[in-house]
Amino acid sequence: MFTGIIKSVGTITEVIKKNELLEITITSNLESNHLNIGDSVSVEGICSTIVSHKNKELTFQYMPETISKTSVSSWEKGTKVNLEPSLSMEDAVSGHFVSGHIDATGTIKSIKTSESTKEIEIAYPKELRKFIALKGSVSIDGISLTVSMLEPSTFSVSLIPHTTEHTTLGAKKEGDLVNIEIDMLSRYLKQLFDARDEETSYEYLKERGFI
Repeated sequence: MFTGIIKSVGTITEVIKKNELLEITITSNLESNHLNIGDSVSVEGICSTIVSHKNKELTFQYMPETISKTSVSSWEKGTKVNLEPSLSMEDAVSGHFVSGHIDATGTIKSIKTSESTKEIEIAYPKELRKFIALKGSVSIDGISLTVSMLEPSTFSVSLIPHTTEHTTLGAKKEGDLVNIEIDMLSRYLKQLFDARDEETSYEYLKERGFI
C-alpha cells in the first residue's frame, strides 16, 4: 500500500531481458537503509518487489503482464522514475491510498503551463470512465492527484510547482504514456452497487415467477 506521495526520483541504469522477465536497476537517493530484498516499492505507480539491493541501487523484475499493460515497455537506460516505499503503520497518509496495481495507461494529450501551475490533459480508456470523478483522486505514475477537468475521453490534473519539480511529470511531453490507477474507493463502490443491482433484479424476477 502507498500514499501517492513521491519520495525520490530515480534513474534507470540497467535494463536486462531475462527470458520473459525484464530486470530493471534503478539508482536513487531513496533512503535505502530501511529497504530489504522482498520489500515493495512503487515505481512509476507500479507495485514492484526488490530482488537486489546494493548501496543506492535497487533492482526489480517485471512479468509480461506488467510489461504489456504499463509504461514498463517504454523504459530504457536513463529513464527517470517516481519512487515511493510502501506505507508503514506510523506513516501519515498525505495523499490517498494507492495499491500500486495499474488499471490502464493513458496518453498525454496536451500540457498547459501558467506562472504557478501546469495542467496536463490525459486521454484514457473508456472503460475507466465510471471510476473517475471530477475533484476525485487518481494516481498518475504513482502520484496522488485530483481530477480538475473531466470529459468522456480525457481528464486533466493540475500540478503545483513542487510536483513539477520533484516528480517525473514535470518533464513529460505530449504523447508520453502514463500509468493510471483509479481511486480504490470508487472501485469498491462500483462493485457494491453492481452487486446490489444484481440482487434487486434477481428478486424482481423471482417475485414475478420468471425464475
